[in-house]
Amino acid sequence: MPGQNEGADAHHSGVRHEEPHQHGHRLSPLRRPANGATADGTTGLALDDPRDVDGIPGIDGSDGVLGARDPRDDRDDRGALRDGLRAGLGAFDLRGTHGTVAAVDVAGGPAGTDLLLCPTCSAPLATGSHRPTDGPGLPAEGTDRLLAALSASESRFRAAFCDAGIGMALIDPDDRIIEVNPAFAALVGCTSGDLVRTHIHEVVDADGMPDRLFPELVRGKRERLRVEKQLKHREGRTVWSKVTISLIRDGSGNPLYTLAMVEDITEQRRLGDRLEYQALHDPLTRLPNRTLFFERLDAACLAIAGPGAGDVTVDGPVAVTGTDAVAGAQPDRGVQPGADGQVAAGGAPDERRVGVCYLDLDGFAAINETLGHHIGDQLLIAVATRLRRGFSESGARLVARMGGDEFAVLVTDSQGSHQLTALAARILEALERPFDVAGHRLVVTASVGVVERSVHETTPTDLVKDADATLYWSKADGRARWTLYDPDRGAHQLTRQLLATALRPALERGEFTIEYQPLVGLADGAVHGAEALVRWRHPRYGTLSPDRFIPLAEESGAIVPLGKWVLEESCRQAKRWLTEFPDTETFVSVNLAARQIWDSDVVADVAQALKSTGLPARLLQLEITESALLGPGGRPLQALQALADMGVRIAIDDFGTGYSNLAYLSRLPVHVLKLDGTFIEGFRDPAPTGRPELAALSSRRSDADEQIVGAMVQLAHTLGLTVTAEGIESAAQAERLRLTGCDTAQGWYFARPGEAERVAAILRENRLGPEGR
Repeated sequence: MPGQNEGADAHHSGVRHEEPHQHGHRLSPLRRPANGATADGTTGLALDDPRDVDGIPGIDGSDGVLGARDPRDDRDDRGALRDGLRAGLGAFDLRGTHGTVAAVDVAGGPAGTDLLLCPTCSAPLATGSHRPTDGPGLPAEGTDRLLAALSASESRFRAAFCDAGIGMALIDPDDRIIEVNPAFAALVGCTSGDLVRTHIHEVVDADGMPDRLFPELVRGKRERLRVEKQLKHREGRTVWSKVTISLIRDGSGNPLYTLAMVEDITEQRRLGDRLEYQALHDPLTRLPNRTLFFERLDAACLAIAGPGAGDVTVDGPVAVTGTDAVAGAQPDRGVQPGADGQVAAGGAPDERRVGVCYLDLDGFAAINETLGHHIGDQLLIAVATRLRRGFSESGARLVARMGGDEFAVLVTDSQGSHQLTALAARILEALERPFDVAGHRLVVTASVGVVERSVHETTPTDLVKDADATLYWSKADGRARWTLYDPDRGAHQLTRQLLATALRPALERGEFTIEYQPLVGLADGAVHGAEALVRWRHPRYGTLSPDRFIPLAEESGAIVPLGKWVLEESCRQAKRWLTEFPDTETFVSVNLAARQIWDSDVVADVAQALKSTGLPARLLQLEITESALLGPGGRPLQALQALADMGVRIAIDDFGTGYSNLAYLSRLPVHVLKLDGTFIEGFRDPAPTGRPELAALSSRRSDADEQIVGAMVQLAHTLGLTVTAEGIESAAQAERLRLTGCDTAQGWYFARPGEAERVAAILRENRLGPEGR
């Protein structure tokens, strides 16, 4: 009543909260316990808001005292009122919580004396600072007001249930619906009345429900469960929803009902599916992309366990925290990878085989450059369409765009390499048919790499790596063909890669060495010089000849530092020979790679080597191939001219096997022509015996080679050049070459490549005969 508590302790004020310990928080009505008692065994009365009792005669809304007697009321109907309240409000949970007032018998007081407990601290409100009741009765109008407050609280709860934006359903222990709100009914296209007593599995799809977690919830071992499920709409369509199932217990703590709260996530699901499709498919061709390709390949390479492999089956990953469990259903994908992981009929998991046809369009870059990228894109779409229609097979084959103009066909149930090679041949045949693109009739070919093996012999990464390598073998072998993976060739390719990677570190570790092969004058048999030949003392593969690593060094660019090192070491060794044998003036011949001319200042490198070693420029000869002379912008010609002006000798190596542009001979500062060993083969072939026709053929070849060599020697001499022949293996060859006028020669007949000291030993003898003589 107004002014009733002025100056009193406002410990339980429902209007003002002035002290640290306060009561009167807002409540939500709960179900009354089965025994009608509170948790502490008393009968409780729950109010949503302490303000609901404001102004009720005999009830102090600020103190929260229920049952205080108005001193002006001398009626003594306390017992009847108490019984009436308990009978009329039996549907409400009267347990003491925040904002709850609980009627109890006062311990030690007169029999049947009712007081209220503090809703926060559970202290009797009649003790301490709480004002005791003045009389035994509660006014009748107070009862009406209290019933009205409780009715208002029930209305608010009913409004919250019925007007909630998410679906709610109360379910009994038999999994039948007790009550649903309109939002839940709208989700499935029914009315609330239609769903009462309906089994929940008629509405919520039971497939995929967590087998272990849900029974634990029903048995009271878990408080709530979250899962994404499909609802069955009356019209037959699927409604994706996020379902939270909570357990409701009775007064004794035993499971009583379950409450399902359902949120429609169909649109979010569709958006997720669209985003996932975009993440797993190529936006241009609409084919599966590299990511989906590897997902399918991973699934194909995994051994799938049987149904009894686990005791928990959920829609997605399950995380359990405390008493909550969350099960998230994974979005559907265009093609489920599980289909690829099935064990082949009649076979164990490790007997399954998988194969890949990895293809690349030949000359596609030229189409982009000449017709434009928009035409190239349309061609890619046309190629993708033809591949998808002809070779995609649900569950067994996947056609994917791997990037650029590369495509792949994955076969997850391969029957052997013959199946994959036949498929590759069909792909080539299909792509050979012309494409009509934007008014252009285009004919394209493809190169295909084929890999097929058992799943237990490979990994997805190795399979694609080998397929990619095999694809480039097809291109190297001539394009427009398929090539089956060869393990030996693959091992060789791997060795090449390992060597290419180790080149620069090997140079830093000093693993390279130089051997020298004498250049002998055919007229006098004296050593005029020696060719420097680099060797790699590899710690694993032993001594490697230049043909094993020089091409790799040129590809990787390591030839520049390696060539510079060889140049300096060779000049240093030639200087030692000059110091020991000043009368011979033995020169050293060093091979110069084309990339050394293009990627470095070779003129400066040579000048620095000569200066640091003190070797005269006339005792250095640089060998360069014909192909290196055709560099861009005339740079090789300018560099050679600068070197010749320094006094360095220039030799064209392997003359006659390259472009053999004779016009260069009149313009280049060349001093020596080195004839390739193929011209010397006719000099070493013995005449067949007993077969006159073969003898005549061999004789004609020998005569032709001899005439060609003689003509080149004569041409060189006319231009003031000297000629060196390579690959001499017999005295007969040496003599026949001498008769053609060839100046110098090298080969195993004279000496094999060896240490520098061996050349010095020959120089000491001042004359060289056949090796071992």
